Amino acid sequence: MKSLKLIEQDPYLKPYEDAIRGRYDYAEYKEHELTAGTPLKDFADGYLYFGLHKTKDSWVLREWAPNATAIYILGDFNHWQKSENYRLQSLGNGNWEGVFPLESMHHGDLFKLLVEWYGGAGERIPSYATRVVQDDRTKIFSAQVWAPERPYKWLNKNFKPSKEPLFIYESHIGMATKEERVGTYEEFRTNVLPRIAKLGYNCVQLMAIQEHPYYGSFGYHVSNFFAASSRFGTPEELKALIDEAHGRGIAVIIDLVHSHAVKNEQEGLGNFDGTPYQYFHAGMRREHPAWDSLCFDYQKPSVLHFLLSNCKFWLDEYQFDGFRFDGVTSMIYSSHGLGEDFSSYADYYNGNQDGDAICYLTLANKLIHQVKKNAITIAEEMSGMPGLACPIKDGGMGFDYRLAMGIPDFWIKMIKEVKDEDWKAGHILYEMTNRRSDEKTISYAESHDQALVGDKTIIFRLCDADMYWHFQHGNSTFMVDRGIALHKMIRLITASTINGGYLNFMGNEFGHPEWIDFPRDGNGWSYKYARRQWDLVDNPDLYFSDLNRFDQAMIHLLNKHLSIVEDENGKHLPWVMKWWDNEGDQIVAYSRGKLLFVFNWNGQKSFTDYGILVPEGSYHVVLNTDSPEFAGFGLADDSVRHFTQSDPLYAKDNKGWLKLYIPARSAIVLEKE
Repeated sequence: MKSLKLIEQDPYLKPYEDAIRGRYDYAEYKEHELTAGTPLKDFADGYLYFGLHKTKDSWVLREWAPNATAIYILGDFNHWQKSENYRLQSLGNGNWEGVFPLESMHHGDLFKLLVEWYGGAGERIPSYATRVVQDDRTKIFSAQVWAPERPYKWLNKNFKPSKEPLFIYESHIGMATKEERVGTYEEFRTNVLPRIAKLGYNCVQLMAIQEHPYYGSFGYHVSNFFAASSRFGTPEELKALIDEAHGRGIAVIIDLVHSHAVKNEQEGLGNFDGTPYQYFHAGMRREHPAWDSLCFDYQKPSVLHFLLSNCKFWLDEYQFDGFRFDGVTSMIYSSHGLGEDFSSYADYYNGNQDGDAICYLTLANKLIHQVKKNAITIAEEMSGMPGLACPIKDGGMGFDYRLAMGIPDFWIKMIKEVKDEDWKAGHILYEMTNRRSDEKTISYAESHDQALVGDKTIIFRLCDADMYWHFQHGNSTFMVDRGIALHKMIRLITASTINGGYLNFMGNEFGHPEWIDFPRDGNGWSYKYARRQWDLVDNPDLYFSDLNRFDQAMIHLLNKHLSIVEDENGKHLPWVMKWWDNEGDQIVAYSRGKLLFVFNWNGQKSFTDYGILVPEGSYHVVLNTDSPEFAGFGLADDSVRHFTQSDPLYAKDNKGWLKLYIPARSAIVLEKE
């Protein structure tokens, strides 16, 4: 029996080999059952068959509704009246089809389905609808016929994303404007993309793209899985955004929500054909106990077809470069991970796994990379299940990366609970690098999660109300000086220790003030906190501009120098080499390639001629958090070249003492010549 590399590389998984091999074998079995040996990418074509399509001489609409007894189209074209002229015919196996003359519908017409079943009926939006709009007056959602005379023509057809290192700019289209309203795809393309390109990020992650009825859900209660949210603009405008990003060398991925669906029936799939279990689990497993949403039944072939087709659709139709899969923990455990400690390997294999969900994710990753070889897949998963981001052939689930979700939690804990003088430099470095060597991760100090109401961004935790009154040059306080210094250091050590990629949420790079709160009943439906105040960072008299400059310098430097190193077995070699760790001084130093990183977390002491034992040679400063251009004090002369001093004790190891002036609460990056 062929051994699995996942287990070979981690002997502690040996007791659970049967469970790991079982999920691997089940995925192979399920794939064959679905495809009968054809490639997954040919199987996942549901969006080309179902939904509304314009042919040469007709309109064709197909739907899957096993419990339906009749289906009609209601719309602008028939005055929203039930008519035999707009009735679908049963094809068997739960499939329905209607063929209608070209003159019967027109681009821009609104429509819905009237689905009838024994004992009831309801208006529904087609499950494969690619355009869904909301009436401004009634707030009712409808599907929209979308067939513009001039389909979008792609300018950058052969773009390939750069995977390593991956620097992700997590964004929300609607809140990307400084005005108190919903922003648009076009505004993001013209106003925000240039900022992202200038900063040096090579990937944009777009949230809330799949249509969702409640704006305040941040896009995580999806109703229409194949429709790009119309509240931000048209499909062509979204394509133009992606196209321009590709032209700038920037990959574009989206948050893909396949972990659950909105409960709404008229807008979503909740009771589509009169049964509550068409797409979802029956009984107790139907509703998510914490999210007020519905849970997909990943065992059903038609559900797998729907979700796999959805993956291919976004890659094919919109040329997205991959996905950040939301809520993976909720998917892979029957308990949704709620109330679980995950303190040992046994906790992952205690019978709590949802084998069908794991199978779906495995097949999804296989499909995505069949459709687009260089696609990016990221798992948002907090339990730490081994193998999530390992190749499928090795016994993993096939994700390219997993989010290092423990890092932002670590920073919150440090800032909230530990005094500065008790911050242990070596422990910080350990927490940044404590990851499995066989899986790549995306590190981040904070994402959108840490900025939502009820929480605080890092800059707000550090500076608090002083941000409002003392963020102007020449008017700082100790609180602001400390906050700015730590904000830069926290980002630098997080970004420089990545073993895959780094993520930042839109605006956090320059210390965007306050929190995120979408319009809702509790705040008077205000957009005040669901926007980005770009005028702050554009004001050269404010410290926001200095923090932005630092982020730009940091990203460009790391993008140029960092790489992920693997051995011949695909195992990641140590990407960080620690050279110095002095707990009393609160100083730690490590290198990556030619770059040497020196951190002084001490808030009271600056050190003169501080000796650090490093590889012999000459070094020059390429980044200093204390530089005046980054709102620092400029206490060191960064033009000085530094030479190591020989020591007979370490000569045989080609090491010498590098003597540096290291200001309090600062970090220096040097390049070895």
